[in-house]
Amino acid sequence: MIYLIFWLFTWPQLSYRIFSSRGNEKMTSLRGEIMTAELAGIVFDELGPSKVINIYSPKIGLRAIVVIDNTALGPSVGGVRVSPSVNAIEVARLARTMTMKSSIAGLPHGGGKAGIIADSRDPKKELYFREFAKQIKDLLEYIPGPDMGSDERCMGWIYEEIRRATGLPEHMGGLPLDKLGATGFGLSACAEISCSYAGIRLQGARVAIQGFGSVGRAAAKFLSEKGAIIVAASDTKGTIHNPDGLDLKCLIETKDSTGSVINCKKGTAKTTEDIFSVDCDILIPAATPDVIHKDNVDDIKARLILEGANIPATKEAEEILHKKGIIAVPDFIANAGGVIMAAMEYAKKTEKEAFKAITTRIKANTGLILERSKTEAALPRNVAEEIAKERVLKAMR
Repeated sequence: MIYLIFWLFTWPQLSYRIFSSRGNEKMTSLRGEIMTAELAGIVFDELGPSKVINIYSPKIGLRAIVVIDNTALGPSVGGVRVSPSVNAIEVARLARTMTMKSSIAGLPHGGGKAGIIADSRDPKKELYFREFAKQIKDLLEYIPGPDMGSDERCMGWIYEEIRRATGLPEHMGGLPLDKLGATGFGLSACAEISCSYAGIRLQGARVAIQGFGSVGRAAAKFLSEKGAIIVAASDTKGTIHNPDGLDLKCLIETKDSTGSVINCKKGTAKTTEDIFSVDCDILIPAATPDVIHKDNVDDIKARLILEGANIPATKEAEEILHKKGIIAVPDFIANAGGVIMAAMEYAKKTEKEAFKAITTRIKANTGLILERSKTEAALPRNVAEEIAKERVLKAMR
């Protein structure tokens, strides 16, 4: 028995539908009330979201959410996030970020996102992904990709079921985003342009990375190759810090073998939150949303923040940083490497063509946004959103 619970919204008209394979009125009513409450915090505007879809399978315990934000520029591309705490509001915010990201990068795609409400280490993970794929088979305007808690193997499971996914394993003809480090590579390209606006030389710049997962370690690798010095890194267990620089090889090997960077012997272990107060030039939040907020923003000593995660800072925090003269390059500019490579894969481009596209587009957009921000004394995010939004509205018209 599988329940599919759909919230279908087409702005400005609003409709609510619940479909059930069996007429269990009591369960439908209860679940409808819960999900209506979850929707209360989603912001609807002239761009979308156009669809908010909940998937529920009591037989295997799958609960998932898909949000299609906007498809005016093309079918939406967006990752599948796996987390016990992911919810409709978070997925909707991430879907909007993907709309902005594809638009500003000049890609023929719209924005969408999905969330599977589960632990990424759940032994039923493959079962969840295959069932999820079957449920979105006819949702042709959404192209899944990897995100926090998922990887190319997960995309392979989806592709085997519905023949529609990006970030596939190499043996399936994909450009594996995590293995190639697409997002981290894009962050390093962004740093090359943004450092000059922050009065920093990338050669010798001290970098702190919050979240040493696939994005964080790739960013560390590519930035180190450009002469930057990684002075701190963190994960869910804590922060490792060495003002003279951490050994990247040690960091990676320690993370892989022990599960946490804090076990690296060549630094001092601190709390997870201490990463935000480390004395550094560049701070890269590369994990979960809203980690930079009004309660810790004043602790930040960096002069440049490159948003490696999606929505890692609240709008209030970004405004405070701007007033203090600290540049925060928005997520959909700085971390667009992943979606650019995904779009290149979908268009059957080569790895070389994908990396060239990442370099060209991210450097151009970083310069465009920061120059205009400097000239107009405007928040970088506001500038970037204005440009991206106008492109989407033009396509809608």
